[in-house]
Amino acid sequence: MSVGVALTDTTFAEYVGAADVPVLVDFWAAWCGPCRIFDPVLAELAAEDPRFQLASVDIDANPGLAVQFGVLSAPTLVLIAAGQMVWHSTGARGRGRLRDDLEAFL
Repeated sequence: MSVGVALTDTTFAEYVGAADVPVLVDFWAAWCGPCRIFDPVLAELAAEDPRFQLASVDIDANPGLAVQFGVLSAPTLVLIAAGQMVWHSTGARGRGRLRDDLEAFL
């Protein structure tokens, strides 16, 4: 299950490049239990905070992006602002902690 706009190896650069706010990318996999638990947290936070867009990348279907961003496990979050990765984190977390982590970059 993915949240946000589903991106692929071929759509990633165009979507992120056209974004007028930072893009929080959720690198996930169908076999990842924590990803399924974490998806509602991401969706809820994205719905209440217009300072970023939420997108997702299935790491099994898009291994090139996983390699490009150093994704070694799922879930991994990457925040991209002005075309640059500004934050990277591995593992699920609560909504409050995620909001606090992102605050410095939004």
